[in-house]
Amino acid sequence: MQYEINPDNIDDRKIDAVVNVLKHDGVIILPTDTIYAFACSIYSEKAIEKICRFKQVKVEKANLSFLFNNLKNISEFTKPFDRSTYKLLNRSLPGPFTFILEASSKVPAIFRSRKKTIGIRIPDHPVALQIIEKTGHPLIAASLHDSDDPITDYLTDPSEIFEKFETITDAFVDCGAGGNKPSTVVDLTGSEIVVVREGKGILS
Repeated sequence: MQYEINPDNIDDRKIDAVVNVLKHDGVIILPTDTIYAFACSIYSEKAIEKICRFKQVKVEKANLSFLFNNLKNISEFTKPFDRSTYKLLNRSLPGPFTFILEASSKVPAIFRSRKKTIGIRIPDHPVALQIIEKTGHPLIAASLHDSDDPITDYLTDPSEIFEKFETITDAFVDCGAGGNKPSTVVDLTGSEIVVVREGKGILS
């Protein structure tokens, strides 16, 4: 199912329909402030496994991001971090960044592993943020790449995205043309800040 949603005039009924898909183990494609991405509920093992099958990676080894709509719930899924880290997150998010932090015990429970880190995102996109808020908990997200995709090639045209992924997803949130530059990935788990991948975000 394809839901066309105008970010400047959000249709709450369509948001509710997408949230209903998420709450019933569905996998969706949604826009972010960078690229379109797969997403599902963090509590749907079935949906997480479906995304990982497409990505051809085991759940316990998957590098999937958590999408939040604000900073409040992040501490539930991460180990405590210092004030300087909080200040960096606060001034950078929402924004085109994925920050790697040390994971709390709640994350290994989700991934059935001893996962030590978590990638967090708060995308600066009104539709994505509203979907996360109405779902009532964070989402799991992953890029649309499969193993055969060149890593620099991101689909931006909604019709192409829908055509390619219609059979493996349950809902596509179409907000118009997407971006073709991914988030900047920043590792905050060590004593120094490390930019793992240069993307759309520029640290300030």
